[in-house]
Amino acid sequence: MNVWRRRLSGALAIVVAVAGVVVVRTLTFEPPVASAAPVPLAPAPRIDVEAAARHLAEAVRIRTVSHQDAAANDPREWDRLHAWLQATYPAAHAAMTRTVVAGHTLIYTWPGRDPARPPFILMAHQDVVPVTPGTERDWHHPPFDGVIADGAVWGRGSIDDKGSLVALFEGLEALATQGFVPRRTLIVVSGHDEEAGGSGAAAAAQWLRDRGVHAEFALDEGLAVVSDLPLVSQPVAMIGVGEKGYATLKVTAPAAGGHSSAPPPETGVETLARAVLAIADHDFPPEFRGPAADMLRELAPHAGFGVRLAVANEWLFRPLLVRQMAATPVGAASLHTTIAPTMLRGSPKENVLPQDATAWINYRIAPQDTAAGVLERARQATRALDVRLEWEGGVAYDPSPVSSSRSDAFRLIATLASDGGMLPVAPGLVTATTDSRHMAGIATDVYRFQPIVLSLAAAAMIHGTDERLTVDNLRRMCEFYARLVATAAR
Repeated sequence: MNVWRRRLSGALAIVVAVAGVVVVRTLTFEPPVASAAPVPLAPAPRIDVEAAARHLAEAVRIRTVSHQDAAANDPREWDRLHAWLQATYPAAHAAMTRTVVAGHTLIYTWPGRDPARPPFILMAHQDVVPVTPGTERDWHHPPFDGVIADGAVWGRGSIDDKGSLVALFEGLEALATQGFVPRRTLIVVSGHDEEAGGSGAAAAAQWLRDRGVHAEFALDEGLAVVSDLPLVSQPVAMIGVGEKGYATLKVTAPAAGGHSSAPPPETGVETLARAVLAIADHDFPPEFRGPAADMLRELAPHAGFGVRLAVANEWLFRPLLVRQMAATPVGAASLHTTIAPTMLRGSPKENVLPQDATAWINYRIAPQDTAAGVLERARQATRALDVRLEWEGGVAYDPSPVSSSRSDAFRLIATLASDGGMLPVAPGLVTATTDSRHMAGIATDVYRFQPIVLSLAAAAMIHGTDERLTVDNLRRMCEFYARLVATAAR
């Protein structure tokens, strides 16, 4: 009996000790970004928001559409946009030098007074995605009419990404008009084909590399201020510190072909189906690490005691955190490399056996993985099957490096994004791809943030129907870029 009492007392002592550690860690938990002091900001120049809205509407009417087949693009539309930028923002163009690479990608340089200080890079792309044929009638206003109505500018590209491009130039024009001269150099990179692979941004990066440019930071589109993040009860400024890699795996099952009335024991389509299922079943487990984990760490103090307790004691609750974050497709995507079979091709006729069957599997590669590792994992999954594996187009992008959330540049962006410290700020992972990935190695840190407030539901209109930017968000963007430049370059 005494032995059992001693054991019970020992167990209770352990429980009490663990509980004490958990409580102390919870009460003393302090996320690193939240504790950083805001940066003193330069005042915003006066921005004529009504004029900015008219300018964005005009830009929307210029159809710089990047089609899947580049032969369908109309290069004259990009020429129109370039001429429009020069005519609409004369002071900015007088202050900066302009270089064109890869046909239509723009590089602007506003020289600083102190060449010893590292420059910084701001980015916004020119092209937009097509409108899905047959959905035009679903829009409240025609997608390329650039209508201003109900407090918003409507049209394809109003958010992605002509809103950023116009707001950036509105801010630059206001600064140039008032005689602002930067102390350090600003570089603006505007890719012409971000929606079709970003060869323009790659050319711009090479142009900068050839000239020995090394910037303190680069800022492009990516995340935003999310108004209704489930974890918290207030808007949160989400700043992308990294983005996933991108690759599409082409899986081909060779076959003899022939008439469907006399099929072999296993057709090419069956082999292909087994291969796709094997690859999809050999998935990447979710992990609580990287930008997604850092995001939750930053938001924990704003999410209630239970979340704070779990995050402050990851050593005990990590499996629970993974399960909770992976409960939705969006949350799960932030924790691991995703595998998405998207396209299939077999026979052109239902009674013909194909000579080969092909599937395409799209990967978004998490920071902890590489394209080479992804390919090897697929090979291991299909080693018993007669299939060929290759990257579509021979191209696969590794995930970007993860940028610092403790740098001066991050603090500056965070101060502006959070309305001077009024909103919580968290680093995050961009699960899509942006032109900014090409700036790795040119800029010490690369950030991805669009200064707009958007609900999770409203984000569906990007690349979708009824894309529109509210005039209030346009004002926020213009002031953000103007104050960013005025503060970073002073």
